[in-house]
Formats: sequence, structure tokens, C-alpha cells
Amino acid sequence: MNDTPGGRDPGQRPLILPLDEHNRRHLANVHPEGYLNPQARDRYHLVVLGAGTGGLVTAAIGAALGAKVALVEKHLTGGDCLNVGCVPSKALLRAARAWNGASRARSEFGGPATSGTGDFGAVMERMRRLRADLGRNDSVQRFTGLGVDVFIGAGRFTGRDALVVNGATTLRFRRAVVATGGRPAIPDVPGLAEAGPLTNETIFWLTSLPPRLIVIGAGPIGCELAQAFARFGSQVTLVNRGPRLLPREDADAAQIVEASLRRDGVRFLPLAQLVSARRDGAVRTLVLEQAGQRREEQAEEILVAAGRLPNVEGIGLDAAGVAHGGKGIRVDARLRTTNPRVYAVGDVASRFQFTHAADAQARLVAQNALLFGRGRADRLVMPWCTYTSPGLAHVGLSEQEARARGLAVETVTVPLNEVDRAILDGATEGFARVHLEAGTDRIVGATIVAESAGDLISEITLAITSGAGLGRIGATIHPYPTQAEVLRKVADAWRRRKLTPAAKRAFGVFFRVFK
Repeated sequence: MNDTPGGRDPGQRPLILPLDEHNRRHLANVHPEGYLNPQARDRYHLVVLGAGTGGLVTAAIGAALGAKVALVEKHLTGGDCLNVGCVPSKALLRAARAWNGASRARSEFGGPATSGTGDFGAVMERMRRLRADLGRNDSVQRFTGLGVDVFIGAGRFTGRDALVVNGATTLRFRRAVVATGGRPAIPDVPGLAEAGPLTNETIFWLTSLPPRLIVIGAGPIGCELAQAFARFGSQVTLVNRGPRLLPREDADAAQIVEASLRRDGVRFLPLAQLVSARRDGAVRTLVLEQAGQRREEQAEEILVAAGRLPNVEGIGLDAAGVAHGGKGIRVDARLRTTNPRVYAVGDVASRFQFTHAADAQARLVAQNALLFGRGRADRLVMPWCTYTSPGLAHVGLSEQEARARGLAVETVTVPLNEVDRAILDGATEGFARVHLEAGTDRIVGATIVAESAGDLISEITLAITSGAGLGRIGATIHPYPTQAEVLRKVADAWRRRKLTPAAKRAFGVFFRVFK
């Protein structure tokens, strides 16, 4: 029997709030009340621990191949992406972009004037409704229909080929996949935990807009939500221990994003160290040290977006002979752990903590674990995107990474203010930058800053994956006018560089001879 009645986990923490009609419908999909776990089979070809993206994809492929598959999840099927990550956050970002567009409609496009405040409660209700709609794809019912034995409860390895659910039901396996994901890291700061900060796991429970919001962390999650809440009307302060936001990205790319956030009203406190926190009624106070001076920042809510930790505790990895540490489970290029029977995918074992990374790894591991495949995760071409406005997307090597590997590169950058569609859209902030192996058109990496950066980067990702050079992109007809033309313009700029003075002189001779 499901041991979490009333939408609560075994520790009596609510699984999701508020319990309105949308979230109740969502729970019916991803953690159905009264669900009866199936009778365990004698032995499974595959047992999957964790029903986030990596676990669900692995289980679905295994079942499609005809394997006996068990899927174990103690919380919500769909994992972070569906419940507290990609799906709810992008619903909020779309609403924030609409609010921002309405505010700009008069001044930039001659549209009708807007006045008054928006309805944040309606934004959150829309998010909950859409999440419940999408939840069907990751539902317990769907996966049982695929032939997967779905177990709701805590799973723990008891040996190298066995796992127990809720301390009672033993699942024996030929192969297992750990896909338990990660969780927000809460900085060890006196008083912070007691102040009750929000994380990506709880910020989507809000039903009213906080007048003031402090965001700790300037990575993708912090930047995306800081901009969204500023556009909704919160006074947002972004606290960062480093000198700039998005430190993994090119500095000039990050500067464009920072300038956009500043225009939306986000305050930045760089090089700030957290000292302590406290809560007095509805007000939370964060004590910081910046440039040798202490200061206090107050807000109704604090959002912690300061990194993530792998979920390796309490699942019996030692009993299974699976090595792990602070960065998660140790795997080889084929995603095998130190126990050859056990594999791991997604945030619990990968430096790429993205839904699409877990999906891609799951496709590899299903073949490797069940069909003696030899797919290698280190050969995956992994793009990523920060969904701010403008967005920032990257794939492959940066110029610094290429040079560190001893690879000489040629870099071509085209600003969006040279692209007609970007001008017409009023979205000229940004650029497309492509790094080529010197002397060739082989693409080794790219960065794109644009409203549609996450969509544009896929053309470059395909080129790298397939071995198509920049010349092939330039030879591809791009519809006019589109923002994707920026990539053709990058190819054109590269071709113009090949027209050296010597080449021009040769052409001059040619055309003088052949009149």
C-alpha cells in the first residue's frame, strides 16, 4: 500500500502545495493516493531507482525491448524537471516575458498603454494547470501501461544484485540503474536554514508575489528566477560570491545578460560573503560581508540557488559496492559504476545537470546495460542554455578550453544588430560566436546570446555531431527574415576571411584575362 496518504511523504512534509484542483490532479498522476505496489517478480532484467527523466527514459526503453523492468520512486514521478524544474520554471518565464512585453508595447511598438499590477496568482495557477496536463506523460499509470512494475516507496540496495522497497519488498535484478538525481545545496550559514529559505523545490508553491526577494547564487537558476520575479514586480536582489554572474560562460556573453537583468530592476551584490541570517515575523534578514564591510539585506523571501548536491545518501550504495563521493556516483565512460551490474545516469553521476543530458545518458545506458552496448557518454555533444531574456546557449569548447587542449582555433562572431529579423523584433542584444579548428571549417564550439538562443544552438550541435563544417551551414538556405540567419552570416564572415589579398590579386588577374 502507498504509505504517503494525503499528498505527504513519509516524513510528513507536503509533497506539493497548494492542494488545489490542479495539484490534486497532478498528484493523481505522479504519486497516486492509495496506489498498491505490484507483487515483485522473482528477478528483473532491470531495476531503476528514481523516476526522473533519466529513470523514466531508461525504464521505458527497457520495457519496449521486452525486458522485465521495475521502477522505484519515493517522491514524485517526473523528478525535478516536471515537478520543480524545467516545466514550472519555463511556465513562469513565459508569463514574465509576456508581462515585460506588455510594459514595452506602448513605448517600443505603439501598442496600447498598460496600467496597474498583474495577477501573480493567475500566473501560478496557469503553471500548476499546465504541469498537471504534462504530468500524464510521466504518470504512474502510463508506465504501468508500458509494462513497467512501478513501486512507490523508498528503495535501498541490500547487496550487489538486490534492492528493497520500503524495507519489505525485495527486488532482485540482473542490472540496475541509479537515477536518484540531486537536490538544492543550502549554504552552511548560521540561521539560514531556520530562516526558511525557498529553493527550486518550494518556490513554485508560492501563491502571492513577495514584495522583496533575495536570490543567493548567480548561476542559471538564480538568474532566470531573479529576472522573472523582477518582471512580475518584486524588488529583487541577487547575491553572488563571485565577481559576475554565469561564470561558466564567456564574459561578454554574461555581461549582456547582466545588463538585461539590471534594466528589469535586479540589484547585484557581487563578491558578497554570507555571514548569517535570521527571521523576524514575515521579514528575513541576510547579513553579508562585501568589500570588508558588513551589510544587511531584508526581504519577505530568500531563494537559495547556490548549487546542487547528488542524492547518494540512504540508498545503500555501499552495500551494492558502488563507489561515490561529494560529486556523486563514480561511473566510467559507459556509465557503469564500480559494481558492473549497476549503472548510473543524470544528476547523481554527471557534471551535466540538465534534463536533456539525463535523457541522452539514459538512451545509452539502456543499451549498455541490457544489450551489451558500448555507447560512451564522453562522446556526447552536450549543449546547454540559460533561459533568461536574452538567453545564453553554449555547445562544445570555449576558446580558452580549446587552447588549453593545444588546439589552435579561429573565432568568428556576428552581432545580432546585423540580422534583419533581430532588428525588426527589437531584439538586437546578443551575438552568435563559432570557434573553428584553425585552417578548417570544423566547428569545435559555439556561444549564442539571443532571445531564441536555446533553439538556435541546435543547428550548431547537429553540425558538430554529424561532422558538418561551417561551410555546410553557409550553403544551407535559411528562410528570410529569421534570427537563424545569424548562423549563415557567421559562415559568410568566415568565407570573407578566406578572401586574402593574395586571393584577390589572383582573381584580378583572372578577370583581366577573361574579359
